Amino acid sequence: MITGKTKLLGVIGHPIEHSLSPVMHNAAIATLGLDYVYLPLPVKPEDLERAIAGFGAIALVGFNVTIPHKQAIIPLLSEISPQAKAVGAVNTVWRTENGWSGTNTDVEGFLAPLINLTPQPPLLPEERGSINLTPQPPLLPDERGCKDWSQTVAVILGCGGAARAVVAGCAELGVREIKVVGRSPQRLNDFLDSWLNLHLPVRLSVHNWQELPNLISQADLLVNTTPVGMYPRVDESPLSADEMAKLPKGAIAYDLIYTPNPTLFLKLAKQQGADAIDGLEMLVQQGAAALQIWLQQPVPIDVMRQSLRQHLGLSD
Repeated sequence: MITGKTKLLGVIGHPIEHSLSPVMHNAAIATLGLDYVYLPLPVKPEDLERAIAGFGAIALVGFNVTIPHKQAIIPLLSEISPQAKAVGAVNTVWRTENGWSGTNTDVEGFLAPLINLTPQPPLLPEERGSINLTPQPPLLPDERGCKDWSQTVAVILGCGGAARAVVAGCAELGVREIKVVGRSPQRLNDFLDSWLNLHLPVRLSVHNWQELPNLISQADLLVNTTPVGMYPRVDESPLSADEMAKLPKGAIAYDLIYTPNPTLFLKLAKQQGADAIDGLEMLVQQGAAALQIWLQQPVPIDVMRQSLRQHLGLSD
């Protein structure tokens, strides 16, 4: 029951009709028995500044940010976290005494399926530090799952905003080397330059798409951050079957796309003996981290995950 006392949360983007965030957030809110509602809020790029001012007027508690506003919103916030500065994008905003503050929970979402640990509650805003960009001793297997990440070569397809979160996540894992692949030489150079002052503790290089055949054979972790293969173009993949055949057996193939499930990219990877990870868990975990910021209490991650699986018609 929504009343005049119901507190408002939401997600802004353009378009926003396709967002699954209301499904999982409202399921969690209902389970917790809280008087909140999470709404999709369509905001055109030219209306962003006016929308943020309006949110303050209607006492919106907080909101998520998706395409195309993740970078554009930064100048409109009073403060952003070190992690958001490193990634160069904001996906979660909350109200403070000084105005709107923002952070980026995509890194936590990306890392969650790669860390084989008992799930821990997401960090509260005051507990969040910067991405650890100083060299650290390699994490032991029982600290970061069963894989020795210090020997891992990560190959990332795409050089947009999602790729930035993946690079930051790979740096936190402590991988040995990160290779980012794209089609635009200018965008690749800009991507590389944007990390220069952050002193990543791993080697980061950029490569043209034509170099992929050689790079795939080196990949221990292959991540698709491009939209190729997303519904409704479900018969597409950023890699052909011949290119995917070069992926080493036992590598991890990770597609940030969560619908269809699995994507053609992951189907091809599994045919090569790769371990496949889809984008659904990243969506759940980044959402859970945001919801905890707003509610200041643990949230039912299992409920959020199950609500999305049911909505998408995925069998357990």
